[in-house]
Amino acid sequence: MDIELFYTKTGSGPPLLLLHGNGEDGTYFVHQVEEFSRDFTVYAIDTRGHGQSPRGGAPFTISQFADDLLAFMDWQGLPRADILGFSDGGNIALIFALRHPDRVRRLILNGANLDPKGVKPLVQLPIVLGYHFASLSKSPKAKARAELLGLMVNEPHIDPAELGKLSMPVLVIAGTRDMIRENHTRLIANRIPNARLVLIPGDHFIANKAPAAFDRAVRQFLEEEST
Repeated sequence: MDIELFYTKTGSGPPLLLLHGNGEDGTYFVHQVEEFSRDFTVYAIDTRGHGQSPRGGAPFTISQFADDLLAFMDWQGLPRADILGFSDGGNIALIFALRHPDRVRRLILNGANLDPKGVKPLVQLPIVLGYHFASLSKSPKAKARAELLGLMVNEPHIDPAELGKLSMPVLVIAGTRDMIRENHTRLIANRIPNARLVLIPGDHFIANKAPAAFDRAVRQFLEEEST
């Protein structure tokens, strides 16, 4: 790893890694850190080029972020962990789990998508336009914005057939008014063997806006899928 990812470490017990979404940082999970640090050692990680983690010189891609996660776990001496990923963080977690299933104890995918078409068109169109406008500018600020938006415009690209390889317990969780199309979320859950699907009233940001319901669903999954 050409950089050291910024992270906070709270609580004690088995490791639980929290991966935030596009343009955010680990503070997005303030309610989850408070709740799960009672029973887990919670690592809230800032993705490369987000929050307090440096950009570095490596590619700014979901694939690279998954490589960064492997390096982070090696750095922290974590042979295996529970992983909760939100939005782009869910995409990172999914790619990581497909590549390194032995490193994932249980997987929680919140608002993840397999490809850009999984995002509702009315949400995706402004993102695409913003990306193209930012790409035309030569300013460093616009370039950084284009990199961020480019993650949502161009990635990820996960073949649904690949999901059948996952054997760890998986919770797929999303909001009833999520920016990810509900049939896409259901596709992910249906293609992962024995995955659980939970839909919670709310939008894409249920972990932050409806933490009681979100944390309750996650805790129930973790308690029932203890291994």
